[in-house]
Amino acid sequence: MTEWAESTTDRPGGEQLTAWLMSLVHNREYGKLAELRRTRPTDSHIRAGWYAPEEHREIYEKVAFLFGVYHQGRPVPSRGKGSLGAAARMIGDSRGRGPDDPGAQRLLSRVVASRRIPWRHLQHTVTRLRSCEQPPPSWAQLTEDLARWHDRKARIAYEWTVDFHQPPTRSRAGAPGRSAADSRTGTTKQPTRKDAST
Repeated sequence: MTEWAESTTDRPGGEQLTAWLMSLVHNREYGKLAELRRTRPTDSHIRAGWYAPEEHREIYEKVAFLFGVYHQGRPVPSRGKGSLGAAARMIGDSRGRGPDDPGAQRLLSRVVASRRIPWRHLQHTVTRLRSCEQPPPSWAQLTEDLARWHDRKARIAYEWTVDFHQPPTRSRAGAPGRSAADSRTGTTKQPTRKDAST
């Protein structure tokens, strides 16, 4: 079997952890992924901790647990994107997502109200993202954010709240009078009227 792994020697710990976790999914190491989903420490949790500075070992192990929960039964690894607040903005259904979904609002409120790292609520958030078929937060950013959770200057909970409530951006492709093909070429279609005098 061909092993897949990225060079991680010159990256921060969160990036290294993410690369290793993604290699587990890519190489179909389902046993190690199953170990990560266990609440008791396993060899895979200990290995996840290798990427951490000593004072953040538990955080790296538990982010690996969250990664395992999200990727259960998924054949393709997801690096994730954005903060947890931005990811939680996608929780919901056709009636509303993020701030328009009462369940997502309550969930994020519980996460950001906690003084200690809210592992149980983070697990619930990741599970909801998985069930809504939405991308997870960036695993590297989540790791770094949780490592700074108690740093008042970092204001992680506040930043997640801002990201959650940020209004969706309007793209030019969605503007009236433009089709998706027009937005790629940069042209606009102008309505034409036939002049009766010609």
